[in-house]
Amino acid sequence: MNLAQLLEQLKADDRFTRQVTRWQVLPPEPAHFAPFPDFLDSRLVEVMRGRGVEELYSHQAESVKLAANGHSFVVPTPTASGKTLCYNLPVLNTILEDPQARALYLFPTKALSQDQMHEVHGIVGDLGVDIKTFTFDGDTPETARRAIRSSGHIVVTNPDMLHQGILPHHTLWVKLFENLKYVVLDEVHQYRGVFGSHVANVLRRLRRVAEFYGSNPQFICCSATIANPRELAERLTGLSMQEVADNGAPRGEKHFIFYNPPVVNQELGIRQSVIKTTRRIAERFMSSGAQQIIFARSRMRVELLLTYLEKAGRRVGIKSGEVRGYRGGYLPSERRAIEQGLRDGNVSTVVSTNALELGIDIGRLDVCVMAGYAGTVASTWQQAGRAGRRQNLSAVVLVASSSPADQYIINNPDYFFGRSPEHATLDPDNLIILISHLKCAAFELPFTTDERYGELRVDEILDYLAEQGVLHHSGDRYHWMADTYPAEDVSLRSAAPDNVVIIDQSVRGGLIIGEMDLFSAQEMLHDDAVYIHGAQQYHVDRLDWQRREAHVQPVQVEYYTDAQRKSELKTLTADETVPFTYGDLVVGEVGLVAKVTVYKKIKLGTHENVGSGRVHLPEMEMHTVSFWWELPEDVGEIMSAEGLDLGDGLKGLAHLLSRVAPVFIMADPSDLHSTAMVKSPFTGKPTLYIYDAFPGGVGYARRIHKQFAEICHSAREHLHACPCEKGCPSCVGPAAESGGTARQAAAWLLMRPATAVAEG
Repeated sequence: MNLAQLLEQLKADDRFTRQVTRWQVLPPEPAHFAPFPDFLDSRLVEVMRGRGVEELYSHQAESVKLAANGHSFVVPTPTASGKTLCYNLPVLNTILEDPQARALYLFPTKALSQDQMHEVHGIVGDLGVDIKTFTFDGDTPETARRAIRSSGHIVVTNPDMLHQGILPHHTLWVKLFENLKYVVLDEVHQYRGVFGSHVANVLRRLRRVAEFYGSNPQFICCSATIANPRELAERLTGLSMQEVADNGAPRGEKHFIFYNPPVVNQELGIRQSVIKTTRRIAERFMSSGAQQIIFARSRMRVELLLTYLEKAGRRVGIKSGEVRGYRGGYLPSERRAIEQGLRDGNVSTVVSTNALELGIDIGRLDVCVMAGYAGTVASTWQQAGRAGRRQNLSAVVLVASSSPADQYIINNPDYFFGRSPEHATLDPDNLIILISHLKCAAFELPFTTDERYGELRVDEILDYLAEQGVLHHSGDRYHWMADTYPAEDVSLRSAAPDNVVIIDQSVRGGLIIGEMDLFSAQEMLHDDAVYIHGAQQYHVDRLDWQRREAHVQPVQVEYYTDAQRKSELKTLTADETVPFTYGDLVVGEVGLVAKVTVYKKIKLGTHENVGSGRVHLPEMEMHTVSFWWELPEDVGEIMSAEGLDLGDGLKGLAHLLSRVAPVFIMADPSDLHSTAMVKSPFTGKPTLYIYDAFPGGVGYARRIHKQFAEICHSAREHLHACPCEKGCPSCVGPAAESGGTARQAAAWLLMRPATAVAEG
């Protein structure tokens, strides 16, 4: 049975189609070609034709022309659309014209860096020209580093290495910075939130150092399809960008199936296991002989599915070596062998974390099955793009879990298949992040009194750092004067500089397995917490708050812990207020005094409360940015007359909106916190707050402020579609926590904007 026959069989299977919320058939798209531009070096054109590229796709040709005209630009096209040629052709053409020219390639992961370097090496090898291409990362030996610094035409690295290994040592990289013509920034949709805010500052520092050496590089950015690729690229680079909007790559017919497992516990809203369901669907595709990839959200899920599918494969004559797993923790040589096996067809099924989501070349696959929503629409399309990488028939199945984000997506397919809905958000001017990078920048080069950092005047901050003894102000310059090396103390992955280190005590001498910001550590690393890292459970034996260390031991238990934080929120400033159809929408700064007091033990699978304990930790204070919805003062009386409780409704609404909003702004649910007040001391009215879970904020609350009407509408639809009776984790929270009328009261509140519009 081939793939087409299996799809017909699935359509006729009532048990399967009963759970399908959308079966979308994406028709084939022909390629749109354009000739090689006349100015391209004839040797490069000859090599491309030798590699089977007779003409360029239209977006590739447009990219080459924009680069030749000196523009920085962003290419937001799908997976497998040939984005690499959008930057490799301009870069190689420039180096052929000027052998002194240099380029810096930045990729978010080490694996992607290695893969793209091989791609460039292949073209350079065919050219027969001495264009030196090197990867520079933590694994690069010291002897190779000297050669890279002196003679690398193309240096392939990642933002973390640029931040800590290149910029602070720019005097060793004079050849690169004096001749830097291009900076390539791939997968820019990954640079959002805290990470994106840090990377934007690293790029400010890069441009500052390049300017010192007399260069002004063009930026070529590539992105998955999101709502604001140009805005994001401009925020990241600080430059005006062009957008290459039209994708010229072809596409075969693709069947995209949304599958929602049946409900097994109506009251709690719990559905059949996503692992069991994915296994069953993947086994059916195995029997058709289709080459497939299964994406799972954790390492544990990957290993479970791999175990099941190896056994299933043997039943239909597939050898165990043809069914492989792929995740972090595998040796690089093992991962390379799996990638090669996928390309040459020796691997028929691979189960992977999102490590294979990005553009690593694994050839053409027929089927993609996702065990749970990938977290963003952009990432889901990236994973789906792994199937049907040429003009052949392909199938994608998204299997939803019980989580709120999964249930929102699976029950709102129009949101997913409509216009690109997600806005990537970052805030390079977050004060804590900004100060960290100003220290790094001052270490690299002294600041002058009238110098701008990006578009910002920063003399007040520099004066403050001088008062603290970090900088020395002499004449018109600020010089670094501390003994420390600042970049080592700045992690690009967290907003606050102070972190708790997580130490596995089961390893002799203790093994550091991770770190966490202080605010999150109180909730997740308190004494007796069950901390999950890479799908492995750890018991927190002791959180040493003074030394900033969490001592943990691996365990296997049937529950996880959920800490309860008591927060006192104070509004500091209301920066922008806009009238809403019901009440007002405001964004501003808030102060948060928070204390974790108790934790609950929640049984895996059923979400039952199976125990609790107390937490003894100090209060913490944090300033951040919040969005809030001020409701009319009389709303409580109106609801009470209808038998509804305002407190229940606000509590349920806070739970629901903090789960739906991340879908729109490309945030993780843990990036946002929410709280509701029946009467806010600041506004004097019933008020719902949703705020960034990072000191200083990173732009999420401001984006919610702009998109709240859309988020509100979607939350209303999601609540209406939820099959529970009184509330569940997928909507307003379990009824025992949010109150007996939470679902009805939240629905009533969400209807107010729509009712006001209708009445108006």
